[in-house]
Amino acid sequence: MRIQPRRQILNVWASMLAHCYRDGEWVWGGQAGTNSIGDAEQLLCILYPATQIESFALHDPDRIADDVRDVLSPLGRRIGPRVIQILDEYLQRYERDGQPIFSADSYLQHPQEAAPVPAQRELDVVDSYSMSLTLCLAGLQFVREVRSVRNRRTEKRMEAALTLVQERLARRLTAAMVGLIRSFVVRFVDPGSPDGRAMLSMFNQTGEETGAVVAAVARRLERVRTRLRDATLTRTSEDDEDELEDTGLLFECGWSWGLVRDAQEIGFVDTPLSTAEGYAAQRPYLYFTAVALDGINDLSRSSTRELDLLDEEQRRLAGALQLRWEIAQRFWSTMARFGTGRWPLEDIPWRTADGKESDYFSLSMSALLIQDLVSREASDDDLTRATPIFGELARRGRITSRLTEDDPARALHFPGVALSLEGSETVGDGPQLTWVVSDYAPTLLKRTLQAAQLSGTLATRDQLLELSQATMTHLERRAFTAGTAKGLWDDADRYFASESYGGERVSESSDSNDVPSWYFTERIIECLVVAAKAYQDPPLRSAQSSARSRDLLSEADHLLNQRFLDLSENDHTPNRQALERIELKLSRARTWIEERPGTAHSLCAEALRELDELEFATSDAMRGE
Repeated sequence: MRIQPRRQILNVWASMLAHCYRDGEWVWGGQAGTNSIGDAEQLLCILYPATQIESFALHDPDRIADDVRDVLSPLGRRIGPRVIQILDEYLQRYERDGQPIFSADSYLQHPQEAAPVPAQRELDVVDSYSMSLTLCLAGLQFVREVRSVRNRRTEKRMEAALTLVQERLARRLTAAMVGLIRSFVVRFVDPGSPDGRAMLSMFNQTGEETGAVVAAVARRLERVRTRLRDATLTRTSEDDEDELEDTGLLFECGWSWGLVRDAQEIGFVDTPLSTAEGYAAQRPYLYFTAVALDGINDLSRSSTRELDLLDEEQRRLAGALQLRWEIAQRFWSTMARFGTGRWPLEDIPWRTADGKESDYFSLSMSALLIQDLVSREASDDDLTRATPIFGELARRGRITSRLTEDDPARALHFPGVALSLEGSETVGDGPQLTWVVSDYAPTLLKRTLQAAQLSGTLATRDQLLELSQATMTHLERRAFTAGTAKGLWDDADRYFASESYGGERVSESSDSNDVPSWYFTERIIECLVVAAKAYQDPPLRSAQSSARSRDLLSEADHLLNQRFLDLSENDHTPNRQALERIELKLSRARTWIEERPGTAHSLCAEALRELDELEFATSDAMRGE
């Protein structure tokens, strides 16, 4: 299926309002019920495109596109203020005594035989911090834009409401940033321990001696160690400094699943999360690291700087997060490509330090690599090498290959990969909780689109875009086809049941599961926003195409000058008019020859054809005489 961001985003918006907006009230909750993360994802399905794509802007009633206005007509004529009201409902819904709540609640999984205790349901997860960071930045931008449009026309009641929403957004943003800082961890590993051997089994792709590999890793990560040493990031013990100096130890860094046990307090920020007790294990998770990096990436957007969305305290926190963002990206990108032979990333599936393996972990590593390549505008060599990895992950995930009966790849999508939240069992003597990730296909789509946008090689970009379209086709088949959730995701139960035996896809959605997953739908919206931005870039051009266009332009220009040379100054016949049209066409070709050589080539070819027709007509007339 061709990816068409405008049409597909509008279709999602129409489906959302049919499902969520009833009798003038916004209905919260999805497949997993309601919680601070899922409801933020639900709201971002509208707010994210509205603040990231100019043609979807909702803040100025005089500039809303007709098709956008038609789709959002259930919200009434005052679309901007209504979105602000729904945003405020969310902010108040997840505040207690004036302080933001980030509990994962219904998103947390647990063993069937042991229910979580109430204290466990209130646990924060990095996903909640990251999603709130994205929501708050989008919300602050939207409030700023609504205020700038209304300006002096803003009635006092509306201005007061905007001020309150802005204050709540700023408070939640600060807390989310603090949560992300205190969830970052650096973990040191003895190469001879089970975890160390698991790490080395991935890094050592050429069968080198253990000592040589450890020394090579230390050399490759010297810059990362220096940044960690100079930055004095989150410290969990007084021995960390000595361990950081010990190049005989392996280490890994990134984000755990929540506030890390014994994480350093942040004294200059007045929010409970600055001193709250942490329970998460002191080790990074690939999934939560990728999620955190995505959220922090929104802090570096030009709109955040240009609109001056952060206060002085938040800018200080943003600096700390930016440093962690750079360090984590560089670490995982280096490890993905470590060595002189095969990349560890190419050795699918990826094995984590705890010895667990999954194609999803390889996809997470690919995501971390692409994020690093995007931030550093890397050369095409790495992208060319990464492209077959995406293709292999799509095949192994049965996105571009047939799903067989009892295929283990099904579990990557439904119910998903379960991540044990180590440390959660210490809360209220409850069971160890799990976090289930089922976004394999949307993650693959987002990263292939980002890689395609970054690629400067036509063949590589075409491969990535072809894979993106195949992934979108897979995703479209998983949308609900009937019921109140029609057009939303994820109807995985029905899709994978119908695919089990290669049979025809059923046309009716299951009434028992006719509720959308905002976790899944929001991630597809993110993909469509990435696609929209990629389409806004100039088309990729090759040196060969530019050279050929210049050759045609030179020939056409020369022939045109010959025709003008034979033309009398007093000649005002259609012959002169035709030559002047050709001259204008070549002028346009000259304008586009660098940015759009294919267009220039077409214009030059048309000019040459018309010049040939004129020459033939002249010759024919002379023969007639």
